[in-house]
Amino acid sequence: MSASGLFDLADEEERRRRRAPWGVVALVLLTGLALIRNGSGEFDLGPPQPASAAAADSRTTAKPFGAAPAPLAFSAVGRVRIPAIQVDAPVMPVGLDPDGWVGAPPPEDPGLAGWFTGAVSPGEKGTAVIVGHVDNQRGPAVFYGLGALKKGNRVEVLRKDGKTAVFEVYGIEVFPKAGFPGDRVYGSKGTPELRVITCGGGFSRQNGYDGNVVVFARLVAVN
Repeated sequence: MSASGLFDLADEEERRRRRAPWGVVALVLLTGLALIRNGSGEFDLGPPQPASAAAADSRTTAKPFGAAPAPLAFSAVGRVRIPAIQVDAPVMPVGLDPDGWVGAPPPEDPGLAGWFTGAVSPGEKGTAVIVGHVDNQRGPAVFYGLGALKKGNRVEVLRKDGKTAVFEVYGIEVFPKAGFPGDRVYGSKGTPELRVITCGGGFSRQNGYDGNVVVFARLVAVN
């Protein structure tokens, strides 16, 4: 093996050692997203909220038709596309800040999404996480329409290795920040999954949004 190959393996091992356990991420990710719940809340109807019929069925874990693609190796992320809600956005890496909270894309750039590097990359075995703002003081942001998704919609994640991981939505729910079901949302099902998260629920000027919209999706294709 070449010296560069040895360095690549060492980098990957270090990355996996730094990966936060899901029990911890469930808490810090929720706290981190609370920092970006300062949306304007000034639109007539506000961002769309998931319908009750869109809730994820935790008993459904396999792709309904055909064999699921094999998990991919690690790769950084370049863009996320959600055709059903006209999202085609660049993705920046976000990690834990000095206070132990998950970072978020800068609020002054509402078109930018964030991939949480403390979890797997999209397409790897496990649960990958992409976050983004719902709005800011100037108007809607990248994931304003997230709650309008339906089961069967696709999320395409363009990876830096040239592959596109295609995920199919099987649930969309809004969870209050109090009693957030971290194990359910972030726990690995043993297959490549994706969670796309933004702010949602009720809004007040004092506290911002009181919950998070969570999209549950599974890998169905690799292009």
